[in-house]
This record gives sequence, C-alpha cells and structure tokens, in this order.
Amino acid sequence: MPERPSGPAPQPPDAERLRLVAAAASEDAGGTDPALLGDFLDAVWRAVLARRRLSAARIARCRGVGEEAATSGVALRALLDLYLSAAWRLWRHLPPVVAARSDPDAVVTAGEVLLRATDDAVAALTEGYQLARRRLVRREESDRREFVDDLLSGTADVPGLLRRAPRFGLDLAGPHAVCVVRAAAPFSAGDALLAAVERRLQGSSADADALVATKDGALVVVFAAPDRAAVDEVVERVRAVLGPPARAGWRAGVGRPGTGAGSVTSSYEQARRALELAGRLGAAEAVADAADLLVYDVLLRDRSVATDLVESTLAPLRSVRGGAEPFLATLEAYLESGGNATEAARRLHLSVRAVTYRLARVRDLTGVDATRPQQRFGLQAAVLAARALGWPPADD
Repeated sequence: MPERPSGPAPQPPDAERLRLVAAAASEDAGGTDPALLGDFLDAVWRAVLARRRLSAARIARCRGVGEEAATSGVALRALLDLYLSAAWRLWRHLPPVVAARSDPDAVVTAGEVLLRATDDAVAALTEGYQLARRRLVRREESDRREFVDDLLSGTADVPGLLRRAPRFGLDLAGPHAVCVVRAAAPFSAGDALLAAVERRLQGSSADADALVATKDGALVVVFAAPDRAAVDEVVERVRAVLGPPARAGWRAGVGRPGTGAGSVTSSYEQARRALELAGRLGAAEAVADAADLLVYDVLLRDRSVATDLVESTLAPLRSVRGGAEPFLATLEAYLESGGNATEAARRLHLSVRAVTYRLARVRDLTGVDATRPQQRFGLQAAVLAARALGWPPADD
C-alpha cells in the first residue's frame, strides 16, 4: 500500500460527525452501545489520511473490546454489526472520498485502507470474544461442578446454596427429588446423553428446569417434584432418552421429594441406596423408588439388629444342601402371595407339593412355621432383611 508523502499533519476528524456515525451504527446493530467503538472511527480516519494500517496497539485494543463484550453479554453478531456499520457509514465522510473528483486514485487507496482496517478490527474483536467465551464456559463448568458437589454432599452453607441455585435453574423453596442413573459405562460431563436428557426435560411437569449433572460416574437429575405425577413424568422422559434398560444396560434410583437444600442431599442418598438395594434384591424393574423400599430402610437403620434378626431366624438354612437360596425364594413367594401355596408354586414354576415340602423343611430347621399367621410377620421381616443385606454371602 503506498505511503502518504511527508507533509503537513492531516486535520483531525470532526468529533460531532464521528458521534453521529457511531449513533447510526448503534441503531443498525440493534442498539448496541456505541461506546464499544472506542476510538475506532478516529483511528480509521487517521489511517486513511496517512495511507497506513491500524497500529498493533489499536488492534490489540479491539481484542480487549471483544473480551469486554463477551463478559458483558453482548452478542458477537451485534458487536461485529456495530463495527461494520460504522465503517461503511464513515466512508462517505472521509476526505479522499469527499475530494474524489480532484484525486480519484486517492479514493482507491482510501478504500483499501478502510477495508484493511475493518478486517483487522473484526478479526481482533472475534478473537478476543471467543477467548473470553471459552474462559467463561470453563468457569461456568467449574462453578456448576462445585455447586453440584456442594448440593449433593450437604456440606455447604444452606443460605449460600439457596442464593446460587437459581443460576442453575433450581428454586429450592419448592419440593425437589433426585434421580440417580448408573450404566455399564460411567457417565462423563461431556457425554452427549446429558444434553439430550436436559433437552427432553424442558417443559416437563416439574415447576423448574432440571439440573442434569454427573457424580462419581453416575447421571444425576435434580428436579422439581410438586407431586407424584411430576416424578413419574421426569422418570419417563429420562427413560425415553436412555432407551430400553435391558438393551442399554442402565438402572436408576429415585429419592423421596423434600423441600430445601438439605432435602436434595437426603433424596440423593435415598436414590443411591435404592439403586444399590434394588441390585441386591435382583429387582426386575429398572427404576427403584425409595418410597417403595422404605421398609428396607427401616430394617437396615440398625444393621447389627437386622443381622441378628436374620441369623437368629434363618441361619439353619445355610447348612442345607444347595444352600439357603431356594428356601428364601420359596418363603418370599409364599409370603407375598398371602400364604397361598398354589399361587407361590405358580410364581416359582414348581409343584404345590414342592412348595409345601420346602415350607415344612423351614419349619423343621428354624422352628418357625410360615403357615401360621402369628409367625409370618417376624419371618417376613427376616426374609426382607436377608435380601437387603445380601444374605447369605455369595461365597457362602
């Protein structure tokens, strides 16, 4: 690009004219603050008269403007529109353009300088904007992980959690529940399934957007649960995204709803226990609800007492050839069918005679008769506790 011959210093632009150009460019860009232009118009004016590029320092300032716009929430499209509109609106006011008849070649040079200056500015604005956005995203991810950890661990101060929760779409003043999902492969923060679950939960029966995150390799969903219908709706939407449990290999636990930050922690722990307990029980249903397993929570509240109950009632079954499992399965089916041997046999795919034989063996070995109503409650509690404790051990 030809350099301007040395001579008298060019006259500075009219400040009012530049202000009007900036104001018009702001309107073009949807009301974007014209202050973001800084001294761009003045610098371009002087660069055109000097027939040179914008200085490195001026381009660096554009990079800083891009960062400022990103952190203040200005859209990149609006920012670039502001600068491009300011450039084309400035064109007709540039001295070489005004005096085009007397020096046509100067108009060509002015156009080259203006386009080059605009190109440099836009590139620097975009670079600064994108770098700032990356930092903001990383900070947001870090803040999100910290919030999730604090919310689920219950170790953070409650007032602080209540202040931070709306930023992540939660209103902890209302009832919330937690769903925990585990699969064969651990879930990770960048897993596309997380985004798919979030999209599917938009507009669900819950009163606020769900918080979808990962914790210890599990998918965790914290959601508003004003009623049972909201819980069922969220579970069904999660199921729809993950696919059939048998094929996708996932299982889930759902905690009981509660109000406040502390209730989220409780619901999370309940969901984890329900998931673990369902695995021990060999439950056929992929989603285990803590509300349905409350009796096991009661039995396991004091594990030593539950263990004593199981051992004192069922220990003799461990010595039988073939182990205790067939007898436990028979007791479960018999007790769940209300003491109906025929129904129990149907469930177990056995003959009624085989069922009554096993019940008689239990009576002979343990001294407890499952056919006597007054002894059934204690026996059923022992069987439930045995399943919850994973008794007898697999290596027994």
